[in-house]
Formats: sequence, structure tokens, C-alpha cells
Amino acid sequence: MLEKLVNGFESFLFRNRAWVVGIFVFLTLFLGFQASQLKMDAAFIKNIPLHHSYMQTYLKHQKDFGGANSIMVAVEDTSGNIFNANYFDTLKNVHDQLFFIPGVDRAQVKSIFSPSTRFTEVVEDGFAGGPVIPADFSTSVSGLETVRDNIEKAGIVGRLIANDYSAAMVSAQLMDFDPQTGKPLDTIAFAAQLEKELRAKFETDKVKIHIIGFAKMAGDVADGAKGVLLFFVIAILITAVMVYLFSKSIILTVLPLVCSLTAVVWQLGLLTVIGFGLDPMSILVPFLVFAIGVSHGVQMINAVRRRVMDGQTTKAAAASAFRSLLVPGGVALLSDTVGFITLLSIDIGIIRELAISASLGVGVIIFTNLILLPLVISFTEIKVNKTAEPTAEEVRTEAIWRFLARFATPKYAVVVIIATVVLYFAGLQQANQMKIGDLQGGAPALHQDSRYNLDTFFITDHFSITTDVMTVIVEAAPEACTYHDVLTQIDEFEWLVRNTPGVESTVSLASVAKKVNAGFNEGNPRWEVLPRTTASLVQAIGQIPTTSGLLNGDCSVMPVYLFMKDHKAETIETVVAKVKAVAAKMDNDKLQFKLASGPVGVMAATNEAVAEAQLPMMLYVYGAVFVLCLISFKSLKATVAVIIPLYVVSTLAQALMTQLDIGLAVSTLPVIALGVGIGVDYGIYILSTMSSKLSNGMPVQQAYYEALVERGSAVIFTGLTLAIGVSTWFFSALKFQMDMGILLTFMFVVNMLGAIIILPALAAVFWRQPK
Repeated sequence: MLEKLVNGFESFLFRNRAWVVGIFVFLTLFLGFQASQLKMDAAFIKNIPLHHSYMQTYLKHQKDFGGANSIMVAVEDTSGNIFNANYFDTLKNVHDQLFFIPGVDRAQVKSIFSPSTRFTEVVEDGFAGGPVIPADFSTSVSGLETVRDNIEKAGIVGRLIANDYSAAMVSAQLMDFDPQTGKPLDTIAFAAQLEKELRAKFETDKVKIHIIGFAKMAGDVADGAKGVLLFFVIAILITAVMVYLFSKSIILTVLPLVCSLTAVVWQLGLLTVIGFGLDPMSILVPFLVFAIGVSHGVQMINAVRRRVMDGQTTKAAAASAFRSLLVPGGVALLSDTVGFITLLSIDIGIIRELAISASLGVGVIIFTNLILLPLVISFTEIKVNKTAEPTAEEVRTEAIWRFLARFATPKYAVVVIIATVVLYFAGLQQANQMKIGDLQGGAPALHQDSRYNLDTFFITDHFSITTDVMTVIVEAAPEACTYHDVLTQIDEFEWLVRNTPGVESTVSLASVAKKVNAGFNEGNPRWEVLPRTTASLVQAIGQIPTTSGLLNGDCSVMPVYLFMKDHKAETIETVVAKVKAVAAKMDNDKLQFKLASGPVGVMAATNEAVAEAQLPMMLYVYGAVFVLCLISFKSLKATVAVIIPLYVVSTLAQALMTQLDIGLAVSTLPVIALGVGIGVDYGIYILSTMSSKLSNGMPVQQAYYEALVERGSAVIFTGLTLAIGVSTWFFSALKFQMDMGILLTFMFVVNMLGAIIILPALAAVFWRQPK
């Protein structure tokens, strides 16, 4: 039945090939125009698991306390002392310039020049205070001395002023939209504006500008992603050379490259049609689409070339190759597509868009490389030099196939299977030690010596707080902060969490209220306690404005800020576990401690989402491959023979991640699915040739040998070509792209080796010949 359908489809296509090719040309022109309208999109909201409980808390209170999408600008005086006129003029200009950049929440801009940055001191009559920068401030010696005194009274050293007085901080929260256009904030354009309006304008030999925050990181990642175009060009050139060496024909080199580039154009155009943009992660997908397209294109030109050598005309050879490859190639690409679709199960926008982008790209390869390519080849005239005697190269190739065919004999199969089992368990032991999340300081998407990470390290070294902040939201009844027992519980919670490894310092309404109470009592440290009477407590709380971020308008929500030493996976796991344990004991009807807001809160939610998605994603990927192979081969033995090598390689890839200190994060989670999806192609092409011969009673070794003769060169070639292409990513300016390049190179090569070594060994066991 299937054979009839394929034959009928082939007959229809090749009878109307001119019309079909014309339709392809029209669609390519249309989608090419759509692709030209594609824009970069790196919205903050795409990078977080929106439905995670932490993020529900984050979004619920984002308006009152800001979120994780913040910017910190450290203005450094290179002399090491900020108290000079030139520096203060520059700091004021930086504050004002940041205040007026569209997209900045102006109410949340903080620096010593903010009116809300105030000091309080105990005087004979009680309290006195005012803004840190007085209204009559001048950059005279006396004016600067006054500001120095106010800074020390305000207790902002380490927060808004560097611990060594070498820099000062200007921070701001960002809005989700651009107030000038009403559209979602263009994060990448905003990052470029920060460079233009702050660093380029104010950085000199005497003053250095250090900028960190999600928007700036996204901008730097987007700048690094522009280098992907160069890698894409290099990959095309490398692939072109290798395809020519394989086919020894200019026509058979150009056509699969053109059809693969057509698939890329279709993929990019379809993204625009469905309303998507390119983010720094999915910008890597076009390269993978091109590489996968070339791999299937090589199978097609290999099949055509062999048939021409057997004496067929180019048109007949193209039609025959189409018939023989449509089903195995279609199943392989469908397996890739379904494998990528499984990534939709992960509740992170950037991964879901990657899944859709990759699925579209691989799906269109079915049309461009399994249908368009043989049709276009049929219009050409391929000439193959055929000699009566085999060439030296053919003799060497046959010797290689004879050697590899030994793996399909029981004697060698046992050795291969034992070695595979040993490798699997060794890899499994390492894979079980793989960490979830980031394993290095700074922005994990960028190299440690990038400008962004150097800025991060400067701020970390000179300030007591950084963007590595986790906020625990305490929810209670209105006016709860006027009750002693409520603040006592918050204070106890803060003390317990403060003494957790990884937490550098904490601050909450309770801890600040104790300091205020001491101030009402001549600053005596013995009075640094929470007042027991409501009247005294109200007096202390009344000195703390809502702009401090320590309470909301009706005092029903009081965050506890945890300033952490870094955002490494182990640190986050330790702190989150402690917060959960303490909260479980202290939650009651009056108040609840809820995780989490702040940048590290977002990371914690992301890490948990990745951890939760890992097993289901693998089950979905392998489940999809299993079902499609079972439908295609109609044999459980054949299906298992294809899947076992893939599973072993996936385990070894996770072991490699452990060895290279690569954590399982948003950028690396999809790699396993990509590797499995693409790696399954090798086994399907080889076993589809073997299965028909085995069903006719041919011995396993002979069936494998003939499969190698027919498709072995193309399988090995595509594995090496894919690996060489992604290996160029080792030189990327983006750390996550380099990590993906390492892992994909490993998976492409080892999956290919698994298909030509482990698969035939399994076949020798599954299809044992009767003695």
C-alpha cells in the first residue's frame, strides 16, 4: 500500500516537475521577502517560566517592588576616590541621563542624587535628617565633606557607594513596554542606547562606567550572536568543499547546498508569518537546518550518482532515488521534527520558540531536499566516469566496508556490546553528577573575560550587593506590620536564612525597624530590638517609606531581601532549600513566606523548570522516535537497534557536560533533544537498507555490508560534515554557543559511530542466523 502511494506520488511529481519547481520558486520568493522582515527579539518575559509558582509570586508583586529586570550602573573614579568635583558632575549626569531613557521606570531610579535617598541621625531632640545630596549642594570641599558625612549617616556604603569609596551606583527598574510607542520594550535596542547614552558619552580616562542587568546582558549576547552569520558562511564554505570531494561534481555540489539554503529561507520566512522573531538562542537554528538539509541532500545525490553509474538516465535515477529515500528520509525528518516539538513541554518561552523554529526548519527539509532536490536534479545531465576496473579509492573504500561489516558478526558483536555496556555505566555514573543551572559567576551566556562579566566582577568586588538578589515575599493581612508577633516572625526568618551558606547579607522591614527603634533611644545598641507596643512599633515603621521597597501601601506585603555571593547552581539550591524548610515551619494563617522575586528568584524558578522538564523531555523525544521507527520498520527489534545507540550517546553527552563543568541550563537543555533528533537519521538510513535485505533471508553481515556500500559513505560524510560545521562554534564570542558546539560536535560524531558500530552489533544479536 505504502509502495503504491510512493510510486503514484513520484509519477505525479515527475510528470508535472516544471510546475512543481515553479511553485517552489514562487514560495521561496514570497518567504524570502518575509524573512527580510524578521527582527531580533530578546524580551525578558521569554526567559522565565511564567507558570512556575515563584514567577506567579514575582508577577503578582512586580508593580510594588519591581522585578528582576533591572539595570545597575556603577560609575567608577579611576583614582580610587569619588570625592572630587569632576566625578560628582559625571555621576549627576549619568543619573539624569538614565532617568530619561525610554523604558526606565523613573520612580525606581536610585542613586545618591535621588530625593528618596535620605539619611537619618539621632540628635538631642530626637531624629534629624534629609536627602543625602542637600538642595544647596555644591562641589566645593565643604560641600563634598557634607555629602561624605550624609553617606555614612544614611548607611548606604556597600549599596549605593562602593565599600572603598571608589565608585557609586545608579540603579533602575525597567518597564515591560516603551512609553513612547506603547509597544513591548525592545531589550536589544535599549541595551544599545545604554552604551550610546552612558558609556560612550561619560566614560573617560578618569571615570569608568560599568553596566549590568538583564537588558544589558541580552544586548551583549545579541551583539555576540551577530558572529553567527560569519560561522554560517564558514560552514557553507566547508560544507561545499566536502560535498564536492564526496560527489566530484559541481552540479551535485551546488544543488543540495541551494536546496538546503532554500530550507533556511523558508524557515525564517515562516517565523515572520506566524509572528515570531529571532532571539540569540534560536538564531543558531538556521545553521542546524542547513546542516540537516545537506545531510539528507547528500543521501539523495549519493543515490542518484550510484544509479547513473548503473546506467540509468539522470531523470530515471532521480525518480528512483526519490522513491527509495522518501520513506526513510521522511521518517528520519519526521522523527527530528517530533523530537523538537517535544521541547514545547518546557515552560520557558525562549525554548518553546526554539522548538517551533527548529520544527518548522526540519519540516520544510522534507519538501526542499526530498522533493525539490530530485526534481531539480532531473533537469540536469550528470556524467559519471565509469571504469571497468575499480579505482584505488574504490578498493580502499571496499576494504573499509569489509572491515566494518565484521561488527555484524557474533564474534565482534559481543565485544562491541560489552564495551558499550561498560561505557554506558561509566557515563551514567558521571551523568548522575550533572548540575542544574549555572556553574560559573557572571553571565553564563558570555565568556568570563567579556566586558559584561568584567563589569559584574567589578561591582561584586566593590559593593556588598549585586544583581544576585533573591526576594522572599511575606504576605499577611493589611496593617500586619503594626503587630509585634508578625515582625518577630519575619525577624526570626531573616536571621535563620542569613546564616545560610551563600547568603552574604539580608534586609527586611523588621531589621530596619530595629535600627530605627535604637535611633529613638539615643542610638543605644541595646535598644536595637522590635518594640513590643503597637504605638512604639508604628512610630518606628512610620520612619520607613514605601519607596524603600520594604513594605507596600497597606503594609500587607513585606519582602525579605537575600543578597547572595553568586548565582551558581549549588548556591541557589542551598538557599532555596533553607528558605523552603524555614517557611514550612513558620507559615501560618497570619503570614506566609513565598518564593521568590529578584534576579536569583527568576534563576531558581528557571533551574527548577529545567530540572522538572529534563526527564519528560527525554521520554517524549525517545517515545516519538520509538513510535515512528516502529511504524516505519514494523519491527520491534529494528526499533530497539536504532534507539539503544542514541540513548547511550545521550548518557555520554551528559557525562561530558559534567566533566567540562557545563550545567544543564536553558541553553544546554535542548541540545540533547537536538542531538537525538539529528542522530536518529544515521540509524534509520542504514537499517532501512538492511531490513529489506534481512527480510529476504540475507545474512546480517552481508546485509550490513551492502547497506554500507549503498549508504555508508553518505552517513559517515554527513556525520563529519555536521561535526566540522558546529565545531566552528568553539570560537564564538558567546559561551553558551561554544558549549552547544562542543556538545553537538560530540553527539554528531558519536551518534554516527554508534550507527556504524553498535547498531550492526545489535543486529547480529537480534537477527542471529540458525546454525
